[in-house]
Amino acid sequence: MPNEELPMERQLRQEILFARERVYRFGVATPLERLILPGKGPEIWVKREDLSAVKSYKWRGACNRMATLSPEEKARGVVTASAGNHAQGVALASRILGVQARVYMPRSTPKVKQNAVRHHGGEFVEIQLAGDSYDEAVSAARADEAKSGAVYVHAYDDLKVMAGQGTLADEVVLSGQGPFDAAYLQIGGGGMASGVSTWLKTYWPEIEIVGVEGEGQASMTAALAAGETQTLEKVDLFCDGTAVREAGALPFEICRESLTRMETVSNTEVGQAIRTLWDGLRAISEPSGAMGLAAVLKNREALEGKKVLVVLCGANVDFLQLGHIAQSMGAGAKSSRTLRVNIPERPGTMLKLLDTCFEGLDIADFQYGKTSADQAWPAFTISADDQKVLEELPEKMEANGFAWEDLTGASDISFRAIALREDLLSFPAFLKLHFYERAGALHDFLDRHIRGSASMCYFNYRQTGERIGRALIGLDFSSAEERERFLATIPSHGDGYRLCEPVDDATHRRLLGI
Repeated sequence: MPNEELPMERQLRQEILFARERVYRFGVATPLERLILPGKGPEIWVKREDLSAVKSYKWRGACNRMATLSPEEKARGVVTASAGNHAQGVALASRILGVQARVYMPRSTPKVKQNAVRHHGGEFVEIQLAGDSYDEAVSAARADEAKSGAVYVHAYDDLKVMAGQGTLADEVVLSGQGPFDAAYLQIGGGGMASGVSTWLKTYWPEIEIVGVEGEGQASMTAALAAGETQTLEKVDLFCDGTAVREAGALPFEICRESLTRMETVSNTEVGQAIRTLWDGLRAISEPSGAMGLAAVLKNREALEGKKVLVVLCGANVDFLQLGHIAQSMGAGAKSSRTLRVNIPERPGTMLKLLDTCFEGLDIADFQYGKTSADQAWPAFTISADDQKVLEELPEKMEANGFAWEDLTGASDISFRAIALREDLLSFPAFLKLHFYERAGALHDFLDRHIRGSASMCYFNYRQTGERIGRALIGLDFSSAEERERFLATIPSHGDGYRLCEPVDDATHRRLLGI
């Protein structure tokens, strides 16, 4: 029976067999590595596609598809659209095969991905930035295809591309580490999930295959619910490698049969998974690359005792985004909660709150600006290894007479919009404070040097993971003499801190809005 007359799943399985011979002309197999986490949980194995030549699995599908180009098609050249990783695979294949390629990428594509495409493709690749999304880049590339006659190489909705991605599952099978109880596979268009799930189920029919999508980009979840592919109105771009409005038609046909269920993960959960991969493997993952692990961590208790496979599918993350992710994680894999607390605006009350309610807890973020003559509303992000500690915190505050509200995830907290009213201040001073990141260091500084001397009018601190915590604090004094006396006598460094000095005059004026 001709291949095209076979059921879709059998066609894909046969194409994976052919792909096994083609793809290794362009790259080598990647390792399967054990990720050991503290405490109870599943046995986790990570397929390290981040260690491939293009730092993602996408070379497999692109190279497999382009290896089948006829001489006439090679002469016409190829065109494609990509958020970055598929483009690198096309560029790699173009250079090795000597085929000219035009790659359409969204204007917002990280520089690290654009530069990598140029590196792998050299003189054989031309980048065209078009639109602000993957879909707009696809439209531009399709228009090029229609005008120029170039061959369009799809990022996922192509049987040979899907088959190329399936070769990573073949390496898992040949590793000897199987069988696995479950595999958690991230989904953008569905090319990788369809190829990998088909091959894993060929050898381990009982394996549970879980498709994983971001909460704001769940196109396959929508398709499976509707029974046909759906176009999402909005797509979250944090996990940019999987930010696809509509799942591929061919991957959908495979995934509707091969997936056991779908799971969605939040950006915060993905960030925690990125941190876990760094802590456990010293591997840097792009957001999409950590989605599978994020779902495993989310279901850690239910998976205890099982053997689980995840794919670290890419490491092409912009350095600036990596910094944002690291900062947003604060205390790492700990749970956190942001609370805005009401306290009387008088000396010593802030320290009372720290003494009674937050003693022994990890303050990952502290934001406050004076906006009322008699009431203060500082915001604290508290981290703890035990979620129960955070759940008990409100009761503890109420027992000590503090009103509160939960601001976890609030926009003004995320953007650090700290309001400050200059007209409510008498004789303010603003200090740069660098204290050692250890339990009690900040509290001890405030207790020894600030208590009874001044009222706190401003505080801006965020935990960064460094050994030193950096804070900008504002103190308000009852007279100019008291302020000058304090500034003249406060040591520039001391027990628990390594720097305390006033800001320059220009900064002082800007903080006050004058």
